[in-house]
Order: sequence, then C-alpha cells, then structure tokens
Amino acid sequence: MTTLRPPSPSRLAAPVAEVILEAFRDYRARHLAVTANAQGRFERRDWAGLRADARDRLGLYRVAIDHAETRVRVLLGERCRERLVWMSAKAVYSARIMAREDWDLAETFFNGVTRRIFDTVGVDPLIEYVASDFDGPPLEGTRPVYARINGPAPAASLVELALASLPFEVGWDDRAGDAARVGARIDDKVRSLGRGDPVAIEHLEPVFYQGKGAYVVGRLVLPAGKVSPLVLALRNGPRGIFVDAVLLEEDDVSILFSFTRTYFHVDTPRPYDVMRFLRSLIPKKRIAEIYIALGEPKQGKTELYRAIVDHIEESSDTFGFAPGTPGLVMVVFTMPGMDVVMKVIRDDFPPQKTTSPEKVRERYQWVYSHDRAGRLVDAQAFEHLAFPRDRFEPDLLEELQRECGRSVEVREDRVVIALSYVERQLTPLNLFVRERPQEDAERALGEWGHAIRDLASCNIFPGDLLLKNFGVTRHGRVALYDYDELEALTDISVRDLPETDDIEDAMRAEPWFSVAKGDVFPEEFPRFLGLPRRLRPAVMERSAHVFDPAWWREAQARARTGKVPEVTPYRPELRLRVRDTGAAKAEAPDPATS
Repeated sequence: MTTLRPPSPSRLAAPVAEVILEAFRDYRARHLAVTANAQGRFERRDWAGLRADARDRLGLYRVAIDHAETRVRVLLGERCRERLVWMSAKAVYSARIMAREDWDLAETFFNGVTRRIFDTVGVDPLIEYVASDFDGPPLEGTRPVYARINGPAPAASLVELALASLPFEVGWDDRAGDAARVGARIDDKVRSLGRGDPVAIEHLEPVFYQGKGAYVVGRLVLPAGKVSPLVLALRNGPRGIFVDAVLLEEDDVSILFSFTRTYFHVDTPRPYDVMRFLRSLIPKKRIAEIYIALGEPKQGKTELYRAIVDHIEESSDTFGFAPGTPGLVMVVFTMPGMDVVMKVIRDDFPPQKTTSPEKVRERYQWVYSHDRAGRLVDAQAFEHLAFPRDRFEPDLLEELQRECGRSVEVREDRVVIALSYVERQLTPLNLFVRERPQEDAERALGEWGHAIRDLASCNIFPGDLLLKNFGVTRHGRVALYDYDELEALTDISVRDLPETDDIEDAMRAEPWFSVAKGDVFPEEFPRFLGLPRRLRPAVMERSAHVFDPAWWREAQARARTGKVPEVTPYRPELRLRVRDTGAAKAEAPDPATS
C-alpha cells in the first residue's frame, strides 16, 4: 500500500500566496470603488454621504484580512503555522506583486495575514516584510501620476488650463476669475522669491477630497529647476465650483496634510508615486504621515514602525518618560530625537477616573473612524511590539512593570508590549504657556479655544479640558491628544451653575447642589484649568465661549441636525474671495474655526 506523502512547503507556497493576493485584489477594488465615489459626492454636495463613505472605507481592511486568514487556515489545516511554508509563500508572493502598481500596500497586507496566523511578537523578517523586498518600485508606471502644463505663459493662463483639465461634471462659478485671482497670488510669490515667471505647473491628476473640500495638489516649476508648492482648495457652492484658497507655502501644505487631519479620498492605483510627489512639496513630513493622509493608514503604520526601528538602530537613545504631566490612564514614553510618543494603558485607574481600560480602547477606536476637524492627533495602535530591554530607562521600566503588567512583559533581553498607541509628539500646552513669552502663550490659549470650538462642531466633547491634555504643533496649532474621557457632545447635559445667597455654599470645595452622571458646568471650568494668573484675562476674553453654557447648548443643537460642519484647514488670509460676496458667502465658515 502506497502512503501519500504530504505536499512539500514549496508546493503549498503558491496556493497560499494566491489566496492572500486574491483577498488583497478584492480589498483594493472595494477601497478604490468607495474612494471613486468622492467626486460625485462633492459635485452633488452630498457631505453626509462622503462622511459615511469615509467610515465604511476604514472598515474594509479588517474584513479583507479576516477573509484571507480564514481561507489560509482552511487551506493549510494543521500546517497553518509551518514556517517553511510561509517563507516559501512570501517569496512567491513577492514575485507575484512585482507587476502591481500598489506593491507596497500588497506587502503590508501580507504582513497583516501572517501576524494574525502567528500572533507574532516583535517582527519576523523571514515570514513578513519588515523592510520592503524592493529598494524602489519593481515596475515603473506607464505614465506619470501628475499632469504638466508648460509655459511660457502668464501664471493665470497656466492656472486656467489646469482648472479646465479637471474631471468635474458640474459647472464653475467663475473659473476665469478664479484663475486670475490665483495667478495674482502666484505672481506675488514668484516676485518674493526673486525668480521669473513659472516655467510650468505640475499637478497630481487625482483630486483630493475631504469634508466639504476638494484639493488640486501641485507645484510651480520655476527657472533653474526650482519648485514651489501650489495647492488649490476648491468648494462647491450654490452657483458652482470655485477656488476658495490657494496654498503656496510649505507650512500651509503641511498643515493641510497634518497628522490631525487624515484619510483623504484619493483615487489612485499607484499610491507610492503620489506619496513621492507630495513629499517633494513637504519634505519634512514623515512618509508614514503622507500615506495616512492618502487614506492608507495600514501602510502609514508600516512606515511608522520602520522609522522607529531605524531610529533605534541608528542611535544609542533610550526610552524615557515623555515631557508633561504624568497621566492617570496612560504611561507615555519616547526617545530623544524621535518625534513620536508611545502610550500604554495602565492596569488600574484612580477613583477620580470613571472609565476603564476597555472603554479607553473603545475611545481610541471611535476617534479612528470619527471626523476629527484637524484637532485630534492621529493614533496608530500597535500589538505585540518588542524592543531591547537595555534601551529603557530603569525608572520607566519599573513603572511599566508596576502599572502596566497586563500589557507589558519584561523578558531577559527585551520588553514586549501587547498594545500601545503611537502618536506624534507635541509640546504639552500647560508647559508651553508657562515657558513661552506672554504673546506666544496668549496666542496658544486662543488656539485652545478654537480647538474646542472645532471639536464641538464635530459633536465631540473633550471631557477633560485641562491644558495638559492638549499639545502645540510646530506650526502653533493646538490639538487634543488625550482621549480617555472623550464623548459625543450630544450625550452630555450642559447645566448652568445654580445660584445661591449662602456664602458658605459658594466657598465649599464640593458641590452643594446635586450632580448627575453626564452633567457639565462650563462656568466651573476656569477653577480647574490651573492657568497662570497673567494669562487668565486673555483666556476669559478670547475663549469666553468655552465657559458659556448657552454656547455649548447651541453647539449641541447644531450637532443634532446631523449637518457636516465646515472647518477649513487653512488660514483665512489664504482665501481668495470676500466673505459676503458671490458663491463664497454660502460656504464661508466662522473665521474662528479656520
């Protein structure tokens, strides 16, 4: 009787690779189909539909990984965790994706499946793509992802040709006038640089969509081969599409693609080339952040991990506590020279914290899929990270063991973290206002008030308004990075502070009146902010709305309408039209939210 020998690892490799690649193809097709809806949503001014698409699109990846994992487990059975099979499958998979324009995303998808199968601690370069298998694109694109409009011609003429090339099926309000206004801004910019007329305009062919805006992302090609950013912010008003603003400075483009404003809808089969084009405009921006901005958060997460590993390997830095007031919910740490922080949830919280580790995780997931209005720092969740033990400061390691024992395992040579959130590092607002000159501190506190206004417009109540929970970016913007007490604005009860004639009531440390769960008393906020005395008058003047119960109730009423707010990601002075004229009137936001 002949005994059938089981298939060799090499024979199983091709079917495994094909199952994963098929799941990836299906995921990309669905992802691009949802993304392609954005143009029609913009043209119909269907802002609620675009927001729903954004949420739906974020859920596609997990479904695809689930499907691939299930099929692989059925295919391999008891041999599902056989490393030789996966080593061979990875080699076959690399050969298959060489012809794809989204090969970088395909590698990350493979990692998602292997980490599910193996519950990998740390990384395993033999069965996952720790670094890419390719130094550059394995296959060059058949055509550029950008269009080039050559001069010589006045800037306004080049702009009008660029606008005319856009694929919109609805009319423009005043395309020639917009081109003239943009051209005038370009002429001013070119004169300030001391250069001649633009040689050409190059712009990415896919239009970027987010919120109520559409963005034409390009660059001016100047004499001697110099380039300068050129981003046109479009809106669709009652009389048609119009150019609302023009961004010509690197910092303004960087803010548009900030780590607080992510997941644009960009219909492109070749994200690597789009990323490279964007990086030519904002070279200081991490590759990870650009991918996340392009609506590819998993690829951004891969690039972020690679950047962290590179920093550890190229330096002798050690992890230590991040600057700022230690949190009651998270242990936060970082390395010198690394512009991100890692946050690990504590096992237990003190009595004043009415949340739980499970609810904190839910809050982070909620933020991931919520419209963040440019005021919430993007956080990427990492599972089973492993770092060398000797790269941790002793006091940090001791606290992680004592406070985060359910999530952190300290082994002989490494520290394994079951779950951590990685965020961009900001300067804590409470430190900023104490250390900076009066003018800078007042400006930052004004930004704090604007941040709270923007969050409220998206139905978000920060929960804890203490300055230590907010940070200042390098551009001077203020964003919230502590999510453990976030909740929907419409879920809280805003109350006026009861009046009393009894002086003893007014002097009590504890409330003399009844307080139910979910009750919020804005008039009480100034007591808890810990503001330096020199800054209190400016805060009470510039951010008076934060302490006004009526304002909060009005914000709740707006949120209950379900209308998508307009929070422009650029400074008011970059806008081209006067607020009370033409199509801009109907779409113009409150300057305080800009």
